[in-house]
Amino acid sequence: QVPLVESGGGLVQAGGSLRLSCVTSGSIFSFNVMGWYRQPPGKQRELVATLTRGGTPTYADSVKDRFTISRDNAKNTVYLRMNSLKPEDTAVYYCLAVQIPTNYWGQGTQVTVSS
Repeated sequence: QVPLVESGGGLVQAGGSLRLSCVTSGSIFSFNVMGWYRQPPGKQRELVATLTRGGTPTYADSVKDRFTISRDNAKNTVYLRMNSLKPEDTAVYYCLAVQIPTNYWGQGTQVTVSS
């Protein structure tokens, strides 16, 4: 198991910002892809954003132009900057690390956006 530790969640008002962090014990370059998924209350887990080893990002349409995924190689950390948050962004956010063929998941961090 590769531990992934998320942090940065919390309660924020609509229009506010948060930055999530995901730290891995190993080099992030050992993973083919790292990213973020979320699970809103009563719904299935869904893609938020991913970042390939080569640095190519992908975003869900619902978060484009509001969220930014980035990484700090020296800190083995992937970030998700979330701006202009909406109540519908409320969810548990999970960090994902893909080392083909295995997916590793963090424990999740709660993000709640109040209207």
